[in-house]
Amino acid sequence: MARLIENSGGIPTVAPSMREVPLESNTEALEFARVLLEGEFHVVIFLTGVGTRTLARAVETAYPREKFAEALRRVAVVARGPKPIAALKELGVPVSVAVPEPNTWREILEVLDAKRDSIPLQGRRVAVQEYGVSNPELLAGLAGRGATVTRVPVYQWALPEDTAPLRSAIYGIARGEFDAVLFTTSIQVVHLFKIAAEMKLDAEVRRALARTAIGSIGPTTSEEIKKYGLSPDLEPSHPKMGYLVKELSERSGEILQRKRAQQQ
Repeated sequence: MARLIENSGGIPTVAPSMREVPLESNTEALEFARVLLEGEFHVVIFLTGVGTRTLARAVETAYPREKFAEALRRVAVVARGPKPIAALKELGVPVSVAVPEPNTWREILEVLDAKRDSIPLQGRRVAVQEYGVSNPELLAGLAGRGATVTRVPVYQWALPEDTAPLRSAIYGIARGEFDAVLFTTSIQVVHLFKIAAEMKLDAEVRRALARTAIGSIGPTTSEEIKKYGLSPDLEPSHPKMGYLVKELSERSGEILQRKRAQQQ
């Protein structure tokens, strides 16, 4: 990210705001594998590449990797974008449904609706590999279409062990030192405001961001930003960091001029 910003003429400040922490217990993953190997699931939805690989490693502690892959090859496999597709390819598992950009829960449900004849959900058991947090809209949407849904959490998001860079960035935001702030996942927004609240700077951060160009990687992250009373100024044409940096750098001048004029 820093190099991308530099290549676009910006001066980056990178503040890590999260880390992946494997769950202490693999109970859900192993129960999912047992039921899958018994042939009781009909659809499995993979949401992230990291989660797919983490799940495979967890399952390997109890079952051979090839048996797990074999069982997946017997069901409809849905992959939310290129990263889980790549992880499934490593396992030798073909993808039945590739979810199109911007790869949100809405696109998952839309593509499954379009394929309801070949991949029906009514009366079927569906497993969802989760990534740090549950997606209640996706789970409710699947259940509303008649599916029996099983959550398969494999890791959770935590704050970084060293929060000093994040705290420093929050001070900088509150003082109006940045022209643009970029978010590449919704949990970054949650953690930013969690630490800002601990520092008693959440109101100052909101006021400062109202005068700052806010870039969001996609709709899910934008929804989280809006929960804090802010509006993202740009989502890239493709939900990738390179597009986000390039397109925000091209439009940041006009965005800043407009937002700061409104604040006068």
